[in-house]
Amino acid sequence: MLEAAGVGRERLVIDPGLGYFLGAGPEPPLRALTCFGRLKVRFGVPVLVSPSRKSFLRALTGTGLSGIGPASLAAELYAALNGADYIRTHDVAAIRDALTVFESLEAVKAGV
Repeated sequence: MLEAAGVGRERLVIDPGLGYFLGAGPEPPLRALTCFGRLKVRFGVPVLVSPSRKSFLRALTGTGLSGIGPASLAAELYAALNGADYIRTHDVAAIRDALTVFESLEAVKAGV
């Protein structure tokens, strides 16, 4: 419908949503986070995810908002390593550093 309305496909991004509206517990957002690759295949557009500071992470870990950084980083790293094209985060430096370390480890493992 967007394309029919004149929005070019190159301007489209899918955000599967990981917020509270999916359900009160952590399972629906976790499932969405693990399945976004199918959205990429089905719609052929980039995927944006935003697990940062979401309530499902707080419910899963029992951690308050002030201490949820490590859980957010774990979810963001999972998303990045599983094909997310864009990640909305509250801590850009943390995910940048995590990806730098991961990529460096992968390069060493590959013998580069």
